[in-house]
Amino acid sequence: MPASLSIVNVGYRSTNFWVVSAGRSRLLVDLGWPGMFGALEANLRTMDIPLQEITHGVATHYHMDHAGAAQDLKNAGMRLIVTEEQVAWVPLMAQHMKERDHYTAIVSDGNLVVSCAASRALLASLGIGGQLVHTPGHSDDSVTVLLDGGEAFTGDLTWPAFATEETMEPVRQSWERLRAMGARTVYAGHGPVRPMPAA
Repeated sequence: MPASLSIVNVGYRSTNFWVVSAGRSRLLVDLGWPGMFGALEANLRTMDIPLQEITHGVATHYHMDHAGAAQDLKNAGMRLIVTEEQVAWVPLMAQHMKERDHYTAIVSDGNLVVSCAASRALLASLGIGGQLVHTPGHSDDSVTVLLDGGEAFTGDLTWPAFATEETMEPVRQSWERLRAMGARTVYAGHGPVRPMPAA
C-alpha cells in the first residue's frame, strides 16, 4: 500500500466499515447498520476522522449490515457510488426492513452510478489507486474494492471453503478474478484481516 494511503476500521456490531484515506480524501467502504448512524459517527470521531471528509462511499452489497446507513451518510454530504450491477438491488433492501430498524430509505437522486470498468478513473479522482470488481457469490450485486497495493475489501464474499454446491462456481470465479488482478490481503466485512485464500 502506498505510504499516502491509510485504512481504518470504524465498524460496530461485528461488521467492519473501512475508511480508505489519501490524505483528507476519504472513501468509506460499507456504510453502517440501519438506525445506528450515531454509532458510526461516534466511531469516526474516536478515530479522528471528520464526517465531512467522507466525500464518497460504496457498499460492497445491499444488505442491511453493509448499506443500512447509506442515506443517512448521503444526508450528511457523502456521495454514494453505485455500480451498474447494484442499481436494481438498492431499492430491494427496503423490503427486508422492519419498523424497528429505523431505516432511512435510499433515494436515487445524487447517486453516482459507475461501471466497474470506469471505476479506476473515479477512484483516481479521489487520489486512490484501485478499482471496483464485480464479485458475485454471496449475492449477485457484490463488488470488491481492490486497491493497487493488493488490499481487497470483499464484503461478505464467501470464503471458498464455505461455498455451497450452488454457490461454489461463482465464488471460485470471483476469488480467481481477484487473485489474477493482484489481490493479496482480504479486508472482509466481518472478522480479521487475512491473506488471500490459497488457489
